[in-house]
Amino acid sequence: MSSCMRVCVRWGQWGVALRRCSSSDAGVRVRFAPSPTGFLHLGGLRTALYNYLFAKKYGGTFILRLEDTDQNRLVLGAAQAIEDMLDWAGIPPDESPLRGGPVGPYLQSQRLELYSSTAQQLVQSGHAYHCFCTPQRLQLLKKEALRSGQTPRYDNRCRHLPAAQVEQRLAQGLSHVIRFRLQEGAEPFHDLVFGWTRHEVAQVEGDPVILKADGFPTYHLANIVDDHHMGVSHVLRGSEWLISTSKHLLMYRALGWTPPTFAHMPLLMNKDGSKLSKRQGDIFIQRFRTEGVLPEALLDITTNCGSGFDSNGMGRSLQELISDFNPSKITTHSALLDLDKLPEFNRIHLQRRVEDPQLCSSLVCELQTQLLQQYSELSLDRDILQSNSIKRVLHHRKGHISYVKDLLSPQYSYLWIRPSFSPQQVAAVTLEAPHIAALVIRLVEQSRELTVDWLNTELKAVVKQTHSTKYREMMKLLRLALSGLHQGPSVAEMMVCLGASETTLRLHKLLLPSLTHSE
Repeated sequence: MSSCMRVCVRWGQWGVALRRCSSSDAGVRVRFAPSPTGFLHLGGLRTALYNYLFAKKYGGTFILRLEDTDQNRLVLGAAQAIEDMLDWAGIPPDESPLRGGPVGPYLQSQRLELYSSTAQQLVQSGHAYHCFCTPQRLQLLKKEALRSGQTPRYDNRCRHLPAAQVEQRLAQGLSHVIRFRLQEGAEPFHDLVFGWTRHEVAQVEGDPVILKADGFPTYHLANIVDDHHMGVSHVLRGSEWLISTSKHLLMYRALGWTPPTFAHMPLLMNKDGSKLSKRQGDIFIQRFRTEGVLPEALLDITTNCGSGFDSNGMGRSLQELISDFNPSKITTHSALLDLDKLPEFNRIHLQRRVEDPQLCSSLVCELQTQLLQQYSELSLDRDILQSNSIKRVLHHRKGHISYVKDLLSPQYSYLWIRPSFSPQQVAAVTLEAPHIAALVIRLVEQSRELTVDWLNTELKAVVKQTHSTKYREMMKLLRLALSGLHQGPSVAEMMVCLGASETTLRLHKLLLPSLTHSE
């Protein structure tokens, strides 16, 4: 029994939809088809992720297709950036403009002949027609509809042009578009999320343009042509396209093609139910990457707030998302995204990376680079930049930071910059500084491994070997020598993060002759 057939037994309608895959050599094929009129944002990432999970769950193929037919709105570099961001997020396509594939090209601007021939096929079969209405006339229709309180729609005027008149205008080279002839009586269809649905598009819309005057197709034609020729079995897309599906199914029927199975995803919204705004750039993936957000944290939070999984919990890896993915549990409710929780998600996944030797090495390199960018090489000691030193810091701070860049904040500057202090500052704390420093240095040098619990116990024993210094004063002295700060992590935590060698080096400054006498 194939994987698709096993799913059928378990998941009812989703299983019925998958049954067709078991008898097809192509199997499950899904696509993410953004327009490079902008850069990838959270809503797009979520759509891509669900398609990726669906493909990997059922051994299928995940396709990236770029719908770049709106040439006037293309953003330079967006096409490359979209695929780059999918790679960064860990959900790379199997077929794409950069990777290629058996049904390419994967840029719609390179498939114009296919759209043109399909549009002509629809014209010849009587399902489409040439329209010569000028932009000025269409604008007047729109203004008149708005003035009378109606929804603007094309009045289908050119649908009724005599064939001889059409031929005459074509021979004259008049500018024209091709429109699809909407038929009344749209059949209901079963959406795998929203159930049985039907929209009488012919009653509320005019005949839609499918091929523009410049030879480029509209979305309505291009997406069905490409889904058909690319063998797409399931279309998982945003619910904003649900109302257009009846129109698309009319076109499939006119062409004699079997449509894919549709599943319209609920929208991703802010936690208060408002629409995610792209205006300020706050939801673009590149911005999250620049700020140090881990890709697995973004995948985790965007699935945690929605539906479609057997269980929901923070800290899920991509493999866990694939394993838990259950498309039959996708609901029609909008997914409410609380980005205020992102630091918590990132902290969990950062901790996982630190605990993975290979992933931790990449974090070490990242932190080394950031340190050199923030501090000059003259300020940083070569020993502090060593991989082992940085790795030790990451391991001991992993549960306390949400981002790697947190370690560059002022409260952690003591890790990278050796503090300076004056004899007067030392004397203001205690006159026994050299004696205390010698005792603690001896303690550190004799230890096999520095741990917070062990140091807390031993430092209490050290203070008993002084003449008149209190424990609080000794902690203040050690904090001054180790960090130059008045507050922050405990002295024991500082010593563990700095390591034995760096700790003793800093404490040796308390033994200098200039610091043995404060007056």
